[in-house]
Amino acid sequence: MSDLLTVRVRLAAPVEAVRHALTDPAELRVWLTEHAEVDLPHRYEFWGRYTPEGDKPHQRLLHADEHTLRFAWLLDGVETTSEISLAPEGSDATVLTLTQSHFNIAETFDGSSIRGVLHTWWALSLANLAARLEGRALLPRTDFTSADLRGEVLIAAPMDRVWTSLIDSEQASAWFGYPIGIEPWVGGRFAMGGFEAGHAAKIVDLDPGRKLSVDWGPTGVGTWELAESDGKTKLTFVQSGFDEGNPPYAAWTGTVAGLAELRRYHEMADWRPIWLAVEMPSAAPA
Repeated sequence: MSDLLTVRVRLAAPVEAVRHALTDPAELRVWLTEHAEVDLPHRYEFWGRYTPEGDKPHQRLLHADEHTLRFAWLLDGVETTSEISLAPEGSDATVLTLTQSHFNIAETFDGSSIRGVLHTWWALSLANLAARLEGRALLPRTDFTSADLRGEVLIAAPMDRVWTSLIDSEQASAWFGYPIGIEPWVGGRFAMGGFEAGHAAKIVDLDPGRKLSVDWGPTGVGTWELAESDGKTKLTFVQSGFDEGNPPYAAWTGTVAGLAELRRYHEMADWRPIWLAVEMPSAAPA
């Protein structure tokens, strides 16, 4: 059974600009990581608090050319392989394809290996790459040295519009890119995959127009709180009530990555998501 994660995104920049953002150490330190050292075709390393197991560099460059970057990445004692390839889409856009080996969806939910964060960590990283190329403020990155899972996003839209997009099933499904069924009242269901999926989190607090809290079980309670800020909306997101010895980094990182599209959904008149495709194994490799 395959253990390969594949993600394709459309970026609003030519290949040369995307490659520069991927290979310039100063750029990497803006959107990806705390520390980076690059010397192609010999070295490609990144580490620090925003990187899983980022105590020191764990990457080994395997291949680099004008359109492809491939490196080994040691995570939880296993050498995984990450590959990023670039293809032009017209003169001012690029399709980036990421493949990541050794991804097990079960580890995302049970937190048994740091490799379980790979999908959502790459999703947030690519969302921040897109933001960097579009000239937008970056999303909060996950600090893997801290159990304080809190961040803020400023959205250039009125609070009432942002609120509706958070609690309306159709709008939330559109910007998140995945079916979401929402019953917007205390005790109502918040169902990733839609109500037909057969499992759902529960809304445990709701202040109409301002605050929503969802109980996700072992990964804790996620709270969205809105405030007006000079005609814009400040969205504060907090995850709490989890086992601080094993923080739900994957869950929090995935939600923050989703907020990238919430912001673009409100701020772009001709909005279309950056995500083109996501393919992942459905179960643990045999």
